[in-house]
Amino acid sequence: MLTLNRRHGLAAGIAALVAAFSYSATALEPVYTGTFSSTAVSGYDTVAYFTLGKPVEGKREFATTWKGAEWRFASAANLEAFKANPEKYAPQYGGYCAWAVSQGKDASADPEQWSIIDGKLYLNYNADIQKKWSADKANFIKAADKNWPDLLKK
Repeated sequence: MLTLNRRHGLAAGIAALVAAFSYSATALEPVYTGTFSSTAVSGYDTVAYFTLGKPVEGKREFATTWKGAEWRFASAANLEAFKANPEKYAPQYGGYCAWAVSQGKDASADPEQWSIIDGKLYLNYNADIQKKWSADKANFIKAADKNWPDLLKK
């Protein structure tokens, strides 16, 4: 009987841990940083998309923290531009794949798959998803804008 109680207690403990892990694994952070990182946009400089028209890796010496994530920049000037107006330069939907958000889901994004639409930066998961996104950006943006608040509440 004691063995059954220990097993039952162990099973209940494992079930509680699994439930807690499942909840934390599905909780959506406001900025995507990956599982083992605290760096936004995989360390890419979000200002460079606007000023240089291309993805550029940021440097550790030009970093700041915003919305719980570390943001890196290629230069002090880009760092200062971001700090002055982070909403202008941060990717939409916290840097999650914009197409995935339009589908009511979350997915990581590849900093090399990007677009600027109406002065806003959007990232996508990969080149194939970027092609899907490009086919109907306006409607995907409408859907993603609608879905984003609910994804944050999960």
